[in-house]
Amino acid sequence: MKNIYEEEKFLKGLVKALAAQFGPSCEVLLHDLKDQPYDHTIVAIENGQITGRKVNDCGTNLGLEVLRGTNVEGDKYNYFTQTKDGKMLRSTTIYIRDDDDEVIGCLCINMDITDFIMASKTIATITQRQNDEFNSEETVEEDFTGDINELLDDMIQRSIEHAGKPVALMTKADKIEGIRYLDEKGALLIQKSGDKIARFYDISKYTLYSYLEEIRNGDDNGKSK
Repeated sequence: MKNIYEEEKFLKGLVKALAAQFGPSCEVLLHDLKDQPYDHTIVAIENGQITGRKVNDCGTNLGLEVLRGTNVEGDKYNYFTQTKDGKMLRSTTIYIRDDDDEVIGCLCINMDITDFIMASKTIATITQRQNDEFNSEETVEEDFTGDINELLDDMIQRSIEHAGKPVALMTKADKIEGIRYLDEKGALLIQKSGDKIARFYDISKYTLYSYLEEIRNGDDNGKSK
């Protein structure tokens, strides 16, 4: 298979089948990560009300990490995520690869388990049993948004938190650490992201790419991966 359109009928049918099987609390979607720009990767979606997305909206930060090569494992099963409006999701992401083992798309399942968590806590209170099931599982930071600019803004804000101080107080080393985070997370794969990142970090675009060269060549005190 060279692209997802070779199996488009089957894949879109699979999206519908999974959503029908698990009901309106289960969002299922298909991303094209090869032939579509990252701001328009969703080619099929069912129950998009779960995350507020629709066809032609963008992918998430996790997809960028896979495309960037930071996340080499790819497929991720049965992990917890949370939407901006507080819904708790149990999610699975499966990456679709071509004949050369290159990522060309992904199938994502997001089950809204918010009501189940509340019911579980209520039952635990009544039975006086401690229920730490959801606290013990891994929670993954995944940005569910249909707007690529909002996705980039969220990633930039997270890079500031990673660096540990506001831009006005950052040294060159601090800025490099924040930019390293963005590079590893795939933010630079977003079209024209360099302009916004440079403005946010109060540096020129030339300086941004100079920092990136240091990071990727291992010239920044050996911190780069």
